[in-house]
Amino acid sequence: MQLHNLKRKNPNRRSISVGRGGRRGKTSGRGGKGQTARAGHKIRPEIRDLIKKLPKLRGRGKNINRSFEKRPAVFNVGVLEKKFAEGETVNPTALIAKNLLRLVSGQLPKVKILGNGQLSKKLFIERCLFSQSAKTAIEKAGGSIKLV
Repeated sequence: MQLHNLKRKNPNRRSISVGRGGRRGKTSGRGGKGQTARAGHKIRPEIRDLIKKLPKLRGRGKNINRSFEKRPAVFNVGVLEKKFAEGETVNPTALIAKNLLRLVSGQLPKVKILGNGQLSKKLFIERCLFSQSAKTAIEKAGGSIKLV
């Protein structure tokens, strides 16, 4: 036996260099260099941006002044002249029966009558809003307006 034939009972084991933060060694689970590698690193939470945008994404803020009030369906006196006969009553249910109006989510919508066009027939208007020019045109033709 010679010196170069000698072997240790327990072979040399390289010890793992362990840094701060556990047994991971080298970067200790902190990735590479830079801001994220430093102790106590603070990065702005990205979700904060999304939370701040939510009101605008919801539609408020851009058009906050938009009205929620449902506007009435508009009919001119000229349309009533064509579709209704002499002495008939004009109301939302009659307009639905003549396929001039549809139910809005299962409910009768409000109806407004405007004074555009000519009216020669005597019509009875009920449960409708009306403009001043429509009122004069209806009364001139001999009809009447009934608010119920």
